[in-house]
Parts: sequence; C-alpha cells; structure tokens
Amino acid sequence: KLFFTDYGNAAKVERCDMDGMNRTRIVDSKIEQPTALALDLINKYVYWVDIYLDSVEVVDYQGRRRHTIIKGRQIRHFCGLAVFENYLYTVNSDNLSILRINRYNGSDVQALARLDNAKEVRVYQKRTQTAVKSHACEVDPYGMPGGCSHICLLSSSYKARTCRCRTGFILGSDGRSCK
Repeated sequence: KLFFTDYGNAAKVERCDMDGMNRTRIVDSKIEQPTALALDLINKYVYWVDIYLDSVEVVDYQGRRRHTIIKGRQIRHFCGLAVFENYLYTVNSDNLSILRINRYNGSDVQALARLDNAKEVRVYQKRTQTAVKSHACEVDPYGMPGGCSHICLLSSSYKARTCRCRTGFILGSDGRSCK
C-alpha cells in the first residue's frame, strides 16, 4: 500500500495500492494541514503531524482507533516523522533538534541531537522491513520486472502487478509492452 496526505481543498490521509488503484480516504474529518506521515508496519498504524491543529495523531490502516499522541504549539515546527519501537522521531525546525517522543502517551519528549539544515528523519532497521519471498514484479528470465517492458507496480497484493509505461509511451494491448 501507498499512504499519503493532502491538504488542498479538503485535508485528508489516504491509502491506495502501489499502482494507484483502490484509493481510500482513511482520515477526512478534524484534519487541516497534515504534513508528515509515518507507518508502523508491524502493528498497521498511520501517524501524522497536523501543523495547523498542532497535533500528532494516529489511526489504524482502516482509519479506526484514532487518537491524539501529543498536542501543543511546538508541533507546528515538526518536520518529518518516523516511528521505531516505542517512539516517534521528528525534526524540530525551530531549533533543528531531533526529538524522540513516546508514541503511546506523548510523554518523555527528549532532544537527541542538533543537526544544521535537518528537514527529515528516517529510521532504517531490518525489523521494520517486511520480508516477502517472491512477488509479482520479480525479474523474469528476459530481465523484465514482472514481465513489464518499462515499469512494474505491485497491485492489490504482492502476487498481483500492473504494468505502466514511461512518459511518451503507451501500454500495448498485451498489458505488458510499451510502444
């Protein structure tokens, strides 16, 4: 799945398949300016920063079990968001510090480091990466990902795929080759 935020005409948090299909709003009320998003892949939660409402909130992948993690004026300075184990990590753009926040109750806010020009934070750890033995976009014997001549996108599951073409090309009738 692909998760994303939008705050144009109507603010929202959405999800869709990697090929853009099955687009679903998971949050579309009591939300104004969501700017950062983080996923708990293991427990299937979506966290976001709303800099207009000065809050960090969470819902499950279906948009249920919503609650506020932390609220206050300091939130409007949060850039980026990452989740790992019991904590959320963010950059405070006001003083360029990396913050750690208890993701269960919003307490235990701790500045870990100060980095000039920091705008984003990411946590890379093997346990946060889902392991899949095989998937529909694996390279075929001819070197084409998922049998697609240009781009292979996972669809509704790791067993399904959709082929797409680079700009200037159109997908052929076979659904795999680009012309």
